[in-house]
Amino acid sequence: MASRKQRYTRATVIGLSVMVFALAVVLGGAFEGAELASWDWRTQMFAGSVGGDEVIIIEVSESDLEFVEDEFAQSWPWPRVFYGAITDFMARADVSSLTFDVLFIDPSRAGVWDDEDFAEALRSQERNVMAVALGTESGRSDQWPDVLHDRGVPVTEELRARVRSFARASFPQEEIAAASGILSNVVIASDRDGVYRRAQPYYRFDDRMLPAPAIAALSLETGALQLPVFSRRSLSFSGIDIPLDADGNMVVRFDRRTQDRTRLSAAAVIQSELLLREGDEPVIAPEELAGAHVIVGLTAPGLFDQRPLPIGGQTSGVEFHAAMLENILNRSFVRVPPATFTAVYAVLLGGAAAVATTLGATALWSVIALVLWTIVPVAVSLAAFLSGVWIPVVVPLTVSFVGALAAGGANYATEGKERRFIRNAFSQYLSPAVIERLVADPDRLKLGGERREITIFFSDLQGFTSLSEGLTPDALTALLNDYLSEMTDIIQGEGGTVDKYEGDAIIAFWNAPMDIPDHPVCGVRAALRCQERLAELRPVFRERTGTDLLMRIGMNTGAAIVGNLGSRTRFDYTMLGDAVNLGARLEGVNKQFGTYTMISEMTARQLRDEFALRELGRVGVVGRAEAVRIFQPMRHEVYENGRTVYETFARALQAYYAGDFEDAAKLFASLPDDPPAVSYSRRCEALMNDPPEPWNGVWVMDSK
Repeated sequence: MASRKQRYTRATVIGLSVMVFALAVVLGGAFEGAELASWDWRTQMFAGSVGGDEVIIIEVSESDLEFVEDEFAQSWPWPRVFYGAITDFMARADVSSLTFDVLFIDPSRAGVWDDEDFAEALRSQERNVMAVALGTESGRSDQWPDVLHDRGVPVTEELRARVRSFARASFPQEEIAAASGILSNVVIASDRDGVYRRAQPYYRFDDRMLPAPAIAALSLETGALQLPVFSRRSLSFSGIDIPLDADGNMVVRFDRRTQDRTRLSAAAVIQSELLLREGDEPVIAPEELAGAHVIVGLTAPGLFDQRPLPIGGQTSGVEFHAAMLENILNRSFVRVPPATFTAVYAVLLGGAAAVATTLGATALWSVIALVLWTIVPVAVSLAAFLSGVWIPVVVPLTVSFVGALAAGGANYATEGKERRFIRNAFSQYLSPAVIERLVADPDRLKLGGERREITIFFSDLQGFTSLSEGLTPDALTALLNDYLSEMTDIIQGEGGTVDKYEGDAIIAFWNAPMDIPDHPVCGVRAALRCQERLAELRPVFRERTGTDLLMRIGMNTGAAIVGNLGSRTRFDYTMLGDAVNLGARLEGVNKQFGTYTMISEMTARQLRDEFALRELGRVGVVGRAEAVRIFQPMRHEVYENGRTVYETFARALQAYYAGDFEDAAKLFASLPDDPPAVSYSRRCEALMNDPPEPWNGVWVMDSK
């Protein structure tokens, strides 16, 4: 059986192996796609209606396109006069910012006057953000336009290494760009799976800074673009610390479902502005937007601004910018731990799963551990998500599952094999409940021999030899099977170990291989129960044998050698020692006293008050020099029913010990129905005829 040290060694080996596997998985970037998908699942599960109406989307939807075409006979792309109307309405509303997630890089098809009118509207709403499209290869310019020399903030040497550079850019028309409050890059990059989850707060073109739309909108509150202050994992902007991932991106937290964000129809805004110009009641009151950050975006599928977002499905790109702006306003950021944290977390989790599962070392624990170590990384990642931290789940889940599975498999191959050995080796000796306790804690078992204090049980059927001669082999076998099964169930039910059967004899013991602190009590209780059960079955057995079955039991408690003893190819779990021999002798001593259950003083001393005891005498048995006091155990109610007999016997026994054989003989003779008293009466008569010198009160047994 594997020792605790061996189990610790195996746990260490498996744990280290899983940790190496975990490190390889992390460094190899495995399961990156699965991790991204799991983040989206977390986002969709917990997204709700967090936040207020600080950010409002003006959407150009399919219905808005239809309205403008029906009312004004204008198809897409719209003349800029409509955007001018939206801008004028926002000036009335006194919004905090107006961001156009719309590119105006081509001249208006209505003519230059249209661009000029839109530029004039933008000058009346100075807090505006106009879109620039940066690219590495696509873009109309590779230099910052001269007309916008005062629009971009030069990049410092410190920021040059922290801000991504683009080689090409497409700017708005000159008139529109010149009227812009801040220019912003609206082109963001997706993750490897095509989903948009993060964006850089700042970009670089021709050594000038361009912010993301959210940063640009908030910069309008101070009147100018703020230069960020970068630290290793964050940047500081207008007193706000924005956490960044390893690539300098802000991971956007989509904690609002798209349908829960305030959205207004572009057509309704245009209509409201036109009604206000004519002095009529608007569809939307300007004060409803006061102080809000407004973003104009294209949501009609045909306008090709659909983006897959973590929140689910194809959604317009304006939703990304709105969520990013809300994150900064509400300080609801996502923090991404460094790669070293992920590596250490996964390595430790995988190692812990392997070690804990190995040390559990039971099949049930292996299953529980497998489930537990599957739940732990999921629970940690969900709790972290709610706290705004992206702790990976897929790699930790994989390595912890592999660790628990590998350890469980190793347990099955080693501990499981040893458990099967224990079950097979002890199934004939122990009750199933005791076997399971032994399997659960194999360290209780020491294979080979060990010295233990045990309570020994020997039983035999009275007159079985002559009884067996009158039965056929089949009838005798059936009788023995029924009798031994009944007795064995009681012995094992009291925690006893059956050593062996020798014909009708049963040899058993308590306190090995399992520790049983009150083993003398358990043993005596089993003996009395066996006698009671045999009494119940006696009428049944009488019909089968024609005689009453009576059982003699001898018990002793003492030190013995217990273990698997035998040859290298065949052994039994058995016991050896002087205490064992005494138990066997006491079973035979019952014949001299006419009793059926007898225990030694060593057993009697440890029974406390569990049973009533009648002292039977002091006997010297064959093979043992020292005399032993012997007792007859019984239940308290049995003693009470025969109290007069037992008290008279006790007085007679004291007279016998004192050598007053005449008085003892009279008292014993007064109990003609008590077999021990009858035996003592005959012995007293013999001693009166031939008094021994000296007298020690010991009845020497001259046979086994």
